[in-house]
Amino acid sequence: MKRGATLEAVLAVDASTSVQALNADIQRTVLCLAEAGGALSWRIAEPALEGRLGDYAGGVNSDGDAQRKLDLVAESLFSDALRETPVASYVSEETPEASCLQGDGTLALALDPLDGSSGIDVNAPIGALFSILPMSDEARRDPAAAFRQPGRAQVAAGFFVFGPQASLIMSTGQGVHLFTYDRNAKAFRLVEPHIAIPPGYPEFAINASNQRHWPDPVRHYVDDCLRGVDGPRGRNYNMRWMAALVAEAFRIFNRGGVYLYPADSRPGYEEGRLRLVYEANPVAFLCEQAGGAATDGVRPILDIPPRALHERTPLVFGSADKVALIRRYHEELAAPLGGAPLFGRRGLIRR
Repeated sequence: MKRGATLEAVLAVDASTSVQALNADIQRTVLCLAEAGGALSWRIAEPALEGRLGDYAGGVNSDGDAQRKLDLVAESLFSDALRETPVASYVSEETPEASCLQGDGTLALALDPLDGSSGIDVNAPIGALFSILPMSDEARRDPAAAFRQPGRAQVAAGFFVFGPQASLIMSTGQGVHLFTYDRNAKAFRLVEPHIAIPPGYPEFAINASNQRHWPDPVRHYVDDCLRGVDGPRGRNYNMRWMAALVAEAFRIFNRGGVYLYPADSRPGYEEGRLRLVYEANPVAFLCEQAGGAATDGVRPILDIPPRALHERTPLVFGSADKVALIRRYHEELAAPLGGAPLFGRRGLIRR
């Protein structure tokens, strides 16, 4: 595929090499999402002359989090665009329940319309994530049933990042492609086809302010990284934390490393904090398509059957070698949150 090709052209090439029966419907849906993503990028870039988009709007989302003005703008742009697609079941972080958009639609779509909203007014990268699933007969009667499929059933997934450029990383199961938004043409254009997460990069992303709450495997892994060349990892590591899943993922897809958002001992964080259906699943789908991996520490994210629309999960993703190593820490140092590790000596797990 030629650099600069439109998203529509790339989708057509992927469809021609796929056995997916829903190709035309997937293409139409992704293109409508991209149109909404482009419109959202313009809205984000507008000067804040009529009030700050990061101000609170007065409502709460499906999980009780306070909504900001841009949360509602993003939800409206995406949900309106989807009314022109073959999406039957729809759920968003901003909606408490799943709804039916097209009664005879062939697809189900889960969406986080605005990720990283705490960074809006400090000009930090923000974005949106989407997961596309095949529609099921059961979901015709109960729209939520479509989202009880494990993530491995996804037929497409992606995320937008709105930073110095507006970018899209997405896959229909034929590899992962990177696009950037051409503001003159109002279209997403291909930057890099078939990207792969590089192995070996000595970098991890975690919110270190929560260290005292982490389970022992996570604490030991981070401690061993921080010991640098003198520790069992044998090299110096950098730590990153941007407080937006899409921004962390974009960096990892470009240069490697690993991201950790574990469960911890704080009330409300015992099952992790990220949503399985519309945050962890699309990232995991993209990771596996790009040669990386994603787990909840031990289990592959894509093998976890969701129990609820807004279910939370721990999430570890990035370079496959690092995700596998963190799994070893969980298997060999497992203990209840806040408890003593099974093995007391740090640095037990060697390369």
